[in-house]
Amino acid sequence: NVRGRDLAGFISEAKEAVDKEVKLPSGYYLDWGGQFKNLERASRRLALVVPLTLFLIFLLLFTTFNSIRPALLIYLNIPLAATGGVVALLLRGMPFSISAGVGFIALFGVAVLNGVVLMTYIFQLKDQGMSTEDAAIQGATVRLRPVLMTALVASLGFIPMAISSSAGAEVQRPLATVVIGGLITSTLLTLLVLPALYKWMGTIWNKKEMEL
Repeated sequence: NVRGRDLAGFISEAKEAVDKEVKLPSGYYLDWGGQFKNLERASRRLALVVPLTLFLIFLLLFTTFNSIRPALLIYLNIPLAATGGVVALLLRGMPFSISAGVGFIALFGVAVLNGVVLMTYIFQLKDQGMSTEDAAIQGATVRLRPVLMTALVASLGFIPMAISSSAGAEVQRPLATVVIGGLITSTLLTLLVLPALYKWMGTIWNKKEMEL
């Protein structure tokens, strides 16, 4: 029942201390259990779930747009969101934990949703004959409120968990912190970076198509 620090770091130091100070008789061994054993099992599952989630997100984007280019463009929203989650954990002095990992999975879903809301409209404007630059600017302007509403609803709902100090808060706070911090950076960068990247990448794609 470790308080005030991460469990994995505490056990690592405890193992070093035991290895230096405790000499076990032949035939005896130590096994670390309890919450640490649960942490190890959960970490192994998370190492499988996170890559699988990222792959499924990309697969859904690809099947939605039937093209790898827009799927990759929207997929870039994931590292933009992850940056905010990591910074939020650092600012609050929280270590990465299983609940924080679950928070990143939820964050990736909301971030990709915002990217789909924005880029789908930009693609529609482009299909209607608008230039790449005009479509990017108008799409970001028109989709400002929907993207902000999606992010605000999700982030405001996690604020009570982020500031909680009751029983179970040690699980709730990292998850909520990741989601709120990630949505702040993701929303800002979605409205600024994605349209700019679309304009830049769209220019390159158009040139290649003309060359072909």
